[in-house]
Amino acid sequence: MNMKIEHIGIWVDDLEKMRNFYLTYFNLECSEKYRNLKNGFTSYFLKFGTCVTRLELMNRPDILDEPSKRGFNKGIAHFAISIGGTEAVDLLTERFRNDGFTIASEPRTTGDGYYESVVLDPEGNYLEISA
Repeated sequence: MNMKIEHIGIWVDDLEKMRNFYLTYFNLECSEKYRNLKNGFTSYFLKFGTCVTRLELMNRPDILDEPSKRGFNKGIAHFAISIGGTEAVDLLTERFRNDGFTIASEPRTTGDGYYESVVLDPEGNYLEISA
């Protein structure tokens, strides 16, 4: 069996804003917008170059936000995007800071050996930027 993560889906409030965020800061390809007129579902698939794993940004009007802090309830806490070396992590972290995004964790080497920072995307999802 050849198993892999095919894609990760994230419910979002503002599909276009989230799409633009990920396209602006990462070298991604974007699918055409998918629409299901019956239930109001819309989505984009974002692809990271030659990587087979994709990110699906999804919206549907009847999906509600829970009032608790994202990343600190059961379920997906964060996801990580590897962007290369430590200098790339430092530079992108500063770019996020200069563009007004919240840096939840400054660049550092973690106890398990990763060099990373954590930024909150426009809807508060925890995004690890790793070397």
